[in-house]
Amino acid sequence: MISVGIVGGTGYTGVELLRLLVTHPEVDLKMVTSRSEAGKPVADTYPNLRGFTDVCFSEPDVKALASCDLVFFATPNGTAMKMVPELIEQGTKVIDLAADFRLKDTAEWQQWYGMEHACEDVLAEAVYGLPEINRDAVYSAKVVANPGCYPTAVGLGFLPLIENGLIDDQHLIADAKSGVSGAGRGAKVGSLFAETADSLMAYGTSGHRHLPEIRQELAVAAGGKDINITFTPHLAPMIRGILSTLYVQIPGQNIESLQAIFEARYANEPFVDVMSPGSQPATRSVKGSNVCRLALHYHEDTGQVIVLSVIDNLVKGSSGQAVQCMNIMFGLEEDMGLKHVALLP
Repeated sequence: MISVGIVGGTGYTGVELLRLLVTHPEVDLKMVTSRSEAGKPVADTYPNLRGFTDVCFSEPDVKALASCDLVFFATPNGTAMKMVPELIEQGTKVIDLAADFRLKDTAEWQQWYGMEHACEDVLAEAVYGLPEINRDAVYSAKVVANPGCYPTAVGLGFLPLIENGLIDDQHLIADAKSGVSGAGRGAKVGSLFAETADSLMAYGTSGHRHLPEIRQELAVAAGGKDINITFTPHLAPMIRGILSTLYVQIPGQNIESLQAIFEARYANEPFVDVMSPGSQPATRSVKGSNVCRLALHYHEDTGQVIVLSVIDNLVKGSSGQAVQCMNIMFGLEEDMGLKHVALLP
């Protein structure tokens, strides 16, 4: 059994992580921390967990957390990096669901997140936890940087084209829509029901924190060559889900050859579903599951490739992917605890 601790269990990613871990056959959930809820049973805050765990929230304590085999950080940006060095020194592995270890360039990290990085040495050895590209590195990692939700949906959609040399540094477009749970559980005017219902709006148009992460990982896939991409996120009137519509010009192709590239790339990936050409994947088809569904469209007259990519932002876009990485790190079946059928309706 893997003894697990969670730092920051009161947000949406935290409770989603709890939902997945309390039924995982190889996990012993030892502690869940929250300064504001310390002493309160976790199931009192999240009634969906009644009967699945009797753990109470506790104050964050690095020494206590170091008794765990693995600690998940479901905390705001800037929290994990202050505690992780001591944890890994004690032999505890870490998966950070925030952004503390995603960007390798510390100056760029500081520019986007507005603070000094507390442990650049750990940042240098942290592994970007997208299993579809870094599975072997995740297996041997001490610290895994769980990818952002948008970079997951965008990256999985563009990767086969980039890896096959079909995209150079030309201008890519990623038009993405996300449910309001992506904004977190804290009370904010912009995510109130009356503000988001019956409405659709773009945000972060002049620059979103996930943009440098997307650029970084696409450049790695391109062998270090910079990829020029425009990324615009939108807030959609739904709770969960991301739909990313990806555009790139690749003249002289046909849908059959492009489809074959995607099917070959993801043939052995348990959580990527390449649908038949011309399909229209919906966010509800992945709700509550760890699956990314992809569908290809191609206009032969213009050379326009359109890739549709859908994920649940709280599962494959966050907590589910973190559990997938945990399974890899501890040599378990990669889909253990993640074989959930999506919820319909």
